[in-house]
Amino acid sequence: MGYLKFEKALMTNLQDSLPRELLRTNRSGAYSCSTIVDCNTRKYHGLLVVPVPELDDDNHVLLSSLDPTVIQHGAAFNLGLHKYQGGSFSPNGHKYIREFNCDSVPTTIYRVGGVLLKKEVVFQHYQDRILIRYTLEDAHSPTVLQFRPFLAFRSVRQFTHENNVASRDYQEIDNGITTCMYEGYPMLYMQFSKKNEFHFDPYWYRGLEYPKEKERGYTSNEDLYVPGYFEMTIRKGESIVFSASTSEIKTSVLKRLFETEVESRRPRDNFFHCLVNAAHQFHNRTQDNERYILAGYPWFKCRARDQFIALPGLTLSIEEQDYFELVMKPAERGLREFMEGKPLTVHISEIEKPDVLLWCIWAIQQYAKKAGKESCLKLYYQLLRDIIQFIEDGNHPNLRIDDNGLLFADGKTEAITWMNSTVDGRPVLPRTGYIVEFNALWYNDLKFMESMATENKNPEQAVHYAELAAKCKESFVQVFLNDYGYLYDYVDGNMLDWSVRPNMILAVALDYSPLGQSQKKSVLDICTRELLTPKGLRSLSPKSVGYNPMYTGPQTQRDYAYHQGTVWPWLGGFYLEACLKLYKRTRLSFVERQMVGFEDEAFQHCLGTLPELFDGNPPYRGRGAISFAMNVAEVLRTLELLEKYKY
Repeated sequence: MGYLKFEKALMTNLQDSLPRELLRTNRSGAYSCSTIVDCNTRKYHGLLVVPVPELDDDNHVLLSSLDPTVIQHGAAFNLGLHKYQGGSFSPNGHKYIREFNCDSVPTTIYRVGGVLLKKEVVFQHYQDRILIRYTLEDAHSPTVLQFRPFLAFRSVRQFTHENNVASRDYQEIDNGITTCMYEGYPMLYMQFSKKNEFHFDPYWYRGLEYPKEKERGYTSNEDLYVPGYFEMTIRKGESIVFSASTSEIKTSVLKRLFETEVESRRPRDNFFHCLVNAAHQFHNRTQDNERYILAGYPWFKCRARDQFIALPGLTLSIEEQDYFELVMKPAERGLREFMEGKPLTVHISEIEKPDVLLWCIWAIQQYAKKAGKESCLKLYYQLLRDIIQFIEDGNHPNLRIDDNGLLFADGKTEAITWMNSTVDGRPVLPRTGYIVEFNALWYNDLKFMESMATENKNPEQAVHYAELAAKCKESFVQVFLNDYGYLYDYVDGNMLDWSVRPNMILAVALDYSPLGQSQKKSVLDICTRELLTPKGLRSLSPKSVGYNPMYTGPQTQRDYAYHQGTVWPWLGGFYLEACLKLYKRTRLSFVERQMVGFEDEAFQHCLGTLPELFDGNPPYRGRGAISFAMNVAEVLRTLELLEKYKY
């Protein structure tokens, strides 16, 4: 029995199978994504989705899907599945699925009468090429296969509709064709490992519907263009490999290329291995060979805050220190460009947000614990000093140190924290002034810098950082700790935000806390009683004004709910770290039980990974981006902490 395996009963029940999605990436920005029954339910879904930098910064769906048809004795059985307006599905190919397994590569077994057809899919690493291998495992009579490619050639943020502009031209190439629907797009090369006949039979399939877009209140239907179909015979035991790419390939190498890609895949035979696989999917190697961490799929790019929060978990926690260092190279360049007021040459957005520098120091702190302070001093000490000095000198456009030692940032008109939802250009949560996680990070970072300066045999610097930290610590308790034993979310003059939010957990979880032991326990207890769920911490307590736990409905409705009670797993990681630091081995079984809540999700939303957020009320449905870097990272970091406390 496989770990990520689903039997016929689930696969043929669309109520159970359609919500489950599958993601494959090439680690260079391109991806392939659909449901486990190959029925696209989002405009972001597609068999080959690639960046087209000549057009814009978006990804673009070139090949939406490929419908295989099995023909025996003149009878055709189409194995595809599409949803059309009016709630109809056609051609209902899911009813032929016998089983689906994703432990190694996504594998679907179809049974059509006496025919047993196996389909396996891989995305070639660092190439915009999807590969599908079809193997006829059993057949009692001659069998013919037909393949119909559904083309879109559009941005993931748009739809395509029948028109007279789309080009119908194509050229025959080695065992396939190449075509391009619109000027400015790359050519799409569709080839097989076996000689075949292409029948030009152009047709627009109209009224396909994407229910996930309909749920969000968006336009939800489009038309897709099918230029014709490929046809070939297949013998029992024979395998045929299909390639779709933005570049041509010698078809004689397709079978070996497929085998090579399969051999390089790590098995997803348990929860940890699933998360490692998911961690690698966030890798992004650009054309100039620089490395980044994507914030999530299918719509997020590299965002500075997300990258620094996710970096330790996605690299250090799975013994990939070298990738941490590779990602830090362009990140450091980008930070220096920002601090020096130069144009950015890196592919990182939101680097100007005031807490980005604080999270960068935290990430390097995790590196020091893993690689040792000596390595950290050699690689990052100068960067750390420059960041602290930049903040001290008041050079950040929206971050200053006040006389009380706390950091102040203005968030009245701009969303400056991770709680960054906006409506009509205004922040839904105008967190401003002294923000609790900013100052918890600031104290932690100063104490870390004190230890690094001591290690570097620079006592004057160490004393300086210690003095800054002492002032911050005293003011932190005075400003944030209230009479009810938890921390204000932010304080701006006489404005005290009494909302019970999870940001205060950082003051307990970080290696250096400005709180005393009893204060930390009090904050943790409040988080446990009012914020904890099996999927992480709520973004707002049900007892607080404005609690809105359901991330559903039109986009504006979702924006208002985004941080008003929804659950975020990455915060659960810091919560569990706080539990282990305060209560040590006595909380091991509790943390392990919490991990079960995350593992359950590996079978539900997008296989083998974790979504962006969950509803704040039972049954805690997964919402938002189908795979989110910070969540995967923090669960991996928690699993590593578990092992440390066990032994």
